Amino acid sequence: MVSEAATTDGFHLVIDALKANDIDTIFGLVGIPITDLARLAQAEGLRFIGFRHEQHAGHAAAIAGYMTQKPGICLTVSAPGFLNGLTALANATTNCFPMILISGSSEREIVDLQQGDYEEMDQLNAAKPYCKAAYRVLHAEDIGVGLARAIRAAVSGRPGGVYLDLPAKLLSQTIDAQKAKDSLIRVIDAAPRQIPAQDAVQRALDVIKGAKRPLILLGKGASYAQADEDIRALIEKTGIPYLPMSMAKGLLPDTHEQSAAAARSFVLQEADVVVLIGARLNWLLAHGKGKTWGAAPKKFVQIDISPTEIDSNVAIAAPVIGDIGSCVKALLGGIDANFGKPSAEWIGAIAERKNKNLTKMAATLAQNPSPMNFHSALGAIRDVLKKHPDINLVNEGANTLDHARSIIDQYQPRKRFDSGTWGVMGIGMGFAIGAAVTSGLPVVAIEGDSAFGFSGMELETICRYDLPVTTIIFNNNGVYRGTDVNPTGGKDVAPTVFVKGARYDKMIEAFGGIGYNVTTPAELTKALEESIASGKPTLINAVIDESAGTESGRLTNLNPQSAAMKK
Repeated sequence: MVSEAATTDGFHLVIDALKANDIDTIFGLVGIPITDLARLAQAEGLRFIGFRHEQHAGHAAAIAGYMTQKPGICLTVSAPGFLNGLTALANATTNCFPMILISGSSEREIVDLQQGDYEEMDQLNAAKPYCKAAYRVLHAEDIGVGLARAIRAAVSGRPGGVYLDLPAKLLSQTIDAQKAKDSLIRVIDAAPRQIPAQDAVQRALDVIKGAKRPLILLGKGASYAQADEDIRALIEKTGIPYLPMSMAKGLLPDTHEQSAAAARSFVLQEADVVVLIGARLNWLLAHGKGKTWGAAPKKFVQIDISPTEIDSNVAIAAPVIGDIGSCVKALLGGIDANFGKPSAEWIGAIAERKNKNLTKMAATLAQNPSPMNFHSALGAIRDVLKKHPDINLVNEGANTLDHARSIIDQYQPRKRFDSGTWGVMGIGMGFAIGAAVTSGLPVVAIEGDSAFGFSGMELETICRYDLPVTTIIFNNNGVYRGTDVNPTGGKDVAPTVFVKGARYDKMIEAFGGIGYNVTTPAELTKALEESIASGKPTLINAVIDESAGTESGRLTNLNPQSAAMKK
């Protein structure tokens, strides 16, 4: 009797390719044709975290990529499942988070002839405009190459999202086991260092040396780079005040004496040289111009891995192109004992403005209105989180996000995750799950009631996996606030109004989690402390004044002027 040669199939080969590259977790949602892929992955020792909606699985994968510098993996079904994941893929690309969206798809011959297959869709071409790269694998022997290309594309250069298309027929293809093993690729040096040119470094140093009012601006790219020690050394050795963007908070403790966060408007307007480290002059920084930046002439030094980012909005006097770690190290090499520190006048002016603003904020936080407002509730949360600096903080909403990022201090890097560059709502529960799974540490998600609605069903996912996630909902009965009325007097509520007195805490109790309903800062403090201590899935329904909040938070200027004038 002749024995058959050992074979394997596409299912196992995808799993083997992931394992060969030290990928141990998949976020996703099963269905045709990838259910068995998820089952086999779990059987082979990979962790599969199943969600209720693909978008949130994608957000979890993206934040895992940001935390680890390895691409997070999101697995979805075809067509509608792929489209649900596409929002997260686009968000990952915009935010420079390495992520790979892997989706099953219909057979090419049917899609190309538009013959009406189950969930038929040309997913590869649909994905291309929204990601760094998109690949399709048609033959089992190419799975190793396909995944290797996806990994390298996701993490090299400016990180971002990558789409990998796996038609159903591919997964069931059989292949000789030895040939399959030989086809696997372990990606070596996926994100190689890119050393800046020495003349560019010297140009940057010369511009900085000529500054009278220098400022360092840290973006989330600086946090992603994990060059924490060198970035801190550059700031402390130069004595230059720094301003962190929201996801760069914690690179140095927010309480660091050189932090200019409490004088943000002042330093942006008055600085004459601004050193951008992993930050882009996009809408979050008013594109580097206008009243945000004041009348004082500006020179920009910009560290970025992408040459095409330079001069995207304003002229950059000294571009330094390379990976952030290498660029910062090169700048440090030019800082010696003779390097001049900022003037006492500049440092003193910043300190004066900081003290004024911090005193004003302290007075606001000391108030105890009834019902609570954003400040009194966030003040209570801030005091609790100060005792737990290693907790991951997720934050989204309009007013909830705007107030929280200025009130709650961060003490460690890569601990704050929010709506980021695209400003999208709906990242909350996905980021919370991704952060909890990736770090193994507790998460506190501070959510506006509107923002929570985008991903609230993932409470069941949090409970199913018994994750140490505490969700705090700032409940003011509506989008922005709950006081709007229908001008016609009709039965329908105003477009921004939710159910009055909603009890979100009951939602998590339905899934076996712990719920709290709080109406005072003292109750919120007690609930949060108990939640963190328990390590259990918890939701705190924090009832705040329904009149608290402004439309679009701090982005009122983006509303059409005709509407803005009616406010």
